[in-house]
Amino acid sequence: MLRAIIIDDERLARQEVRRLVEDLGTVQIVAESGKPQEALGLIDRENPDLIFLDIKMPGMNGFEMLDEISGKAPEVIFITAYDEFTLKAFEVNALDYLMKPVETERLAEAVEKVSKRIEKRMAQVDETEGSSDRLDISDQVFLKDGDKCWFVELEKIRLFESEGNYVRVYFEESRPLILKSLNALTDRLSEKFFFRASRKHILNLRWIDRVETWFNGGLLVILKDGTKVEVSRRQSVKLKEMMAL
Repeated sequence: MLRAIIIDDERLARQEVRRLVEDLGTVQIVAESGKPQEALGLIDRENPDLIFLDIKMPGMNGFEMLDEISGKAPEVIFITAYDEFTLKAFEVNALDYLMKPVETERLAEAVEKVSKRIEKRMAQVDETEGSSDRLDISDQVFLKDGDKCWFVELEKIRLFESEGNYVRVYFEESRPLILKSLNALTDRLSEKFFFRASRKHILNLRWIDRVETWFNGGLLVILKDGTKVEVSRRQSVKLKEMMAL
């Protein structure tokens, strides 16, 4: 059964969503809140699979709230009375966007999509990884750069590149710049899948196409998209050990 949190500043709206969701019998509502800041604490505490999220709320809208989530992002179904946010909702890869009043059939369809995506992701998890506070390769994260935002599965991110106090994130055709340090990312990413190549780069090991010798005992990694990443001499030793039979 999916574990979910309802976030909406209207109490009656929360009650109606709860009633509809509980009638489905496939989702357990573990918490609800009408305050985005409070909801962030609930998300950290409950680690839900899914959040039903309103967009227009006092103090912080739904997109801004998502930007405050640290680490693993839950699946999101937006529920709102305003249709002008439809395009942006799908730009962030939300599972669905439901208009108030919510129709039972549409809600059931949205929840089914969430279930299928979570099942697919769980099937990709390597059981040998074990329990850890680090993000798994199949987890998704929320990224925001200015007015643009994305939900991205970590397996699709091929490279993190430090740019001052920011980090450039490379996935598909996008290159957002996020306010994070490479050291902070190193502490959150699984070493099994992400490798700190140097003070400037973290690369996804699954995206490596080939490795060539480089100057001063270092290595040059060529990713599947053709991007070249220099590996420091010290980290080259570690990479050779990791990739050796």
